[in-house]
Amino acid sequence: MIDPEHIAISKSKGIQIDWNDGHHSSYDVEYLREQCPCATCTGAHGTEPQKYQRQVADPFQMFKPRLKMDQVEPVGNYAIRILWNDGHNTGIYSYDHLRRICECADCKPPTV
Repeated sequence: MIDPEHIAISKSKGIQIDWNDGHHSSYDVEYLREQCPCATCTGAHGTEPQKYQRQVADPFQMFKPRLKMDQVEPVGNYAIRILWNDGHNTGIYSYDHLRRICECADCKPPTV
């Protein structure tokens, strides 16, 4: 079983994980929010997925705080739960999910 050996959390930048097989993963906050595995975001139960959309710079928009993690808490020995400053807090990111969504050059499928 592949588990994290060390998890480094920066609420404004993201999460870095050193895995027990020697692999290293790095996830920025927006990517983590986009990859939320909760039922609302994925469209489970036959509902329309409500995916997070990255903010596009709009010079006329009123101030909107930058996305960040308000809190990160462990869920048993298999996951973390992230509470976001946009009010979203139902995503439980299993370690399997986090490893699966790693975007490093070793994990990305080759492009044709």
